[in-house]
Amino acid sequence: MKNESSNTHVKHEAMLNVLYIGDAVGKAGRSAVTKLVPELRKELSLDAVFLNAENIAHGNGITPQTITEVLEGGVDFCSSGNHIWDNERGIEYLKSSDAKVIRPANFSESDPGVGWAEMVIGEYKILLINLIGEVFMAQEVASPFTTADKILEQINPKDYSAIFVDLHAEATSEKQALAHYLDGRVTAVVGTHTHVPTADLRVLPKGTGLVCDLGYVGARDSVLGFDVAKVLERFLSQTHVSLPPIESGPTLFNSVLFTIDPNTRLLNKIQRIDREIEV
Repeated sequence: MKNESSNTHVKHEAMLNVLYIGDAVGKAGRSAVTKLVPELRKELSLDAVFLNAENIAHGNGITPQTITEVLEGGVDFCSSGNHIWDNERGIEYLKSSDAKVIRPANFSESDPGVGWAEMVIGEYKILLINLIGEVFMAQEVASPFTTADKILEQINPKDYSAIFVDLHAEATSEKQALAHYLDGRVTAVVGTHTHVPTADLRVLPKGTGLVCDLGYVGARDSVLGFDVAKVLERFLSQTHVSLPPIESGPTLFNSVLFTIDPNTRLLNKIQRIDREIEV
């Protein structure tokens, strides 16, 4: 999806600072995002903020209202994953031409929404691509590797100051493999889905950044943001039990800061930005 188009790449003197936030879960996740992002934008001199939003509507998908809440709280654009189809209002939102959320591009082309978007943020033009993994995932999807190739064949990299790929996947091997496959062609590959922050941040040999999982934004005293008692009931009874997210209390905020040379689209530095806040 192209929001803007350009045939020339603007020469930039300063580095580009992008914060990518892990899966935000329910009300606690949204509250932490809207409280912390305005402060972090100032503290870290952020140019852009992205968020994986597939769990922001009570842990299940998105709604127009929940997306508006995080956008008004300082997020510029959202990616998603397998739970993007969990809420009917969210599915309708994806059909809008001005939706600020993308869904994995390697889902069927007939599915609502789009899998990649370009945006102009200040003086920078950024491409955001969303993919979903095949390993240990329930959905039948096209290869994220060949889908990434098809998208990159449609654009001119020189038009962009940064190109991000959110690979929503279970297997760290798949995330690392895709990052190596795209090394030098994109700015960074960020992993989402597991809600567990990883300590494997690195810049690959050709300049692409990698983190296998950004982590999540949600209740600290939970199981991946969800009610502990209900999760235990599901494990112990081996029956399907609804899993409500914990909506208040100590909340973890996991994210990664990318410092980018916008003239090469490659990474200069990558670091975790993790916080804890009461909501």
